[in-house]
Amino acid sequence: MISFSSSLGKSSHKILVSKAPTLILACRHRSIAVEDKNHRFRSVGKAMVSAEKDLVANEVAKDADDTDYGVVSIHHVGLLCENLEKSLAFYKDLLGLEINEARPHEKLPYRGAWLWVGSEMIHLMELPNPDPLTGRPEHGGRDRHACMAIRDVSKLKAIFDKAGISYTLSRSGRPAIFTRDPDGNALEFTQVD
Repeated sequence: MISFSSSLGKSSHKILVSKAPTLILACRHRSIAVEDKNHRFRSVGKAMVSAEKDLVANEVAKDADDTDYGVVSIHHVGLLCENLEKSLAFYKDLLGLEINEARPHEKLPYRGAWLWVGSEMIHLMELPNPDPLTGRPEHGGRDRHACMAIRDVSKLKAIFDKAGISYTLSRSGRPAIFTRDPDGNALEFTQVD
């Protein structure tokens, strides 16, 4: 955090510059403007002196140009599996995920499959798994995990119950369910509107 102070006219202004995506400008302990990651200011109080605003915007733009490389979304999550057919029975047959046939798998030196999860994918890779299958946390939320947004946790819970798949519910009380695939990879399914 960098702090600039100046005295213009009768009022004193303090400008706080942060490398975080949001910048808050303060005047006498009162927030007066916020700059978003696209360097647009929106007023939340009194108007800012334009010279100070330009100074801050230039400082933030210089920092943002160094770190803004254009993150869009997560493209895919790679998961290791011991047996591709067994994993496809879980992901494709039980969970209903569809295979993305356009993704290369014959060019890779191992067997695998790409499965659609909305507009992103899971890449199953039939490779030796260096992670132990035992001694992992019972609750997948306390382990490395991939999370999928779903519409109805109660319906997925019924599917897991019918298939005999063990799971835990979110410890926070929010609508989410955690399970493990046949290779012990932790998965979270969180309900969204």
